[in-house]
Amino acid sequence: MNTPALFCQYGLDEHQYRLIELHLLKVIEANKTTNLTRIETYESGMLLHVEDSLSGLQEIKSAPAGLYGDLGTGGGFPGIPLAIATGRQTMLVDSVKKKVAILSTIIEELGLEGQITGYDERIEDLSKEMKGSFAVLTARALSSLPSLMELASPLLMQGGQLICYKAHVSDEELQHVKSLHTQLGMKLIHDRNFMLSDEITNRRIIVFEKSGYPSLCLPRKVGMAQKKPL
Repeated sequence: MNTPALFCQYGLDEHQYRLIELHLLKVIEANKTTNLTRIETYESGMLLHVEDSLSGLQEIKSAPAGLYGDLGTGGGFPGIPLAIATGRQTMLVDSVKKKVAILSTIIEELGLEGQITGYDERIEDLSKEMKGSFAVLTARALSSLPSLMELASPLLMQGGQLICYKAHVSDEELQHVKSLHTQLGMKLIHDRNFMLSDEITNRRIIVFEKSGYPSLCLPRKVGMAQKKPL
């Protein structure tokens, strides 16, 4: 997708686009010495990082106002592009301290340190420190839906939303997560399939809402959500 198309489709102004582009360029440069992403070229990065990140813009704009967190942020996707596009206060969460340190440097270079912060501990630790503090969370290629719902539930305020970026989700997995509503206090509210602009890459965005209180004590021990999902 070319620059004018990005402006048009996602309502970006030139300054926002240049910040998002600069973020990508700095990630590609940092990736030469630190494993931030498997995507190494500008063209593939614009499609599979930038456009892919912005594809969830309509969902995050529809979410309640308040703090935004990007779980397992990696190179800062989708967190930094969505923060730039929305102006939300944002926290980038990743347990790999070196990644968060690099992102913190990039954030300063972009002049966004007053809006975007990093957190370099486990999601379960953040849940204990900031329980119910987030209005919206994103998770992109991080874990299975049951695991993501479990990790997100204690972080979200009532009515807060979890936006999951997925490539493929089986019917069985989707049916299973619907059965976890009572256990996790999370319900499915939105499911959208689409293709990126290359007309080849399939994407799916699935949104859950914090609609009650979980029937079990969350968070469980670190790693349990992934090792032994509900």
